[in-house]
Amino acid sequence: MEKTNLSKNTDDKRIEVVAIMEILGRPAEHLVETLEKLIEEMKKEKGIQVKNKSIKEPTEMKEKNGFYSTFAEIELELESVEALALLVFKYMPAHIEVASPENIPLKNYEVGEIFTEVTRRLHSYDKMVQIIQTEKMILENKLREVLEEKQKTSEKKTSKKK
Repeated sequence: MEKTNLSKNTDDKRIEVVAIMEILGRPAEHLVETLEKLIEEMKKEKGIQVKNKSIKEPTEMKEKNGFYSTFAEIELELESVEALALLVFKYMPAHIEVASPENIPLKNYEVGEIFTEVTRRLHSYDKMVQIIQTEKMILENKLREVLEEKQKTSEKKTSKKK
């Protein structure tokens, strides 16, 4: 898909964007299915309308044999800047191009809502990282205990053989 041909935006609230969603993994056909599902989820979002999509055929990665990568180029019409923020945080596109409008006026409460959502998500991610770090530490300690016990058992068996 070439540069977007989205119509000129006459409604100053509507935002037209092109989003690039990249994915890698295997098998190749799973990547296309996953992108299709992702686009279907976007269609269900309040304030987001999918206008057009183009999914490229997966190609094998040179640096990782057996792994494939592909991307989708998706034209979207968004009702608000908040919907754009949702798109970015929930779907994490590799690239976003705002096609129109050229200028996006924001009221102070809209800016506040966006940063509140950013903060909420950052706190959520921080909480997940803390949980993962704690679980990692617990697993490392358990593994040390098991290895120490195994070493003691092995030493006892070696001592009995002598």
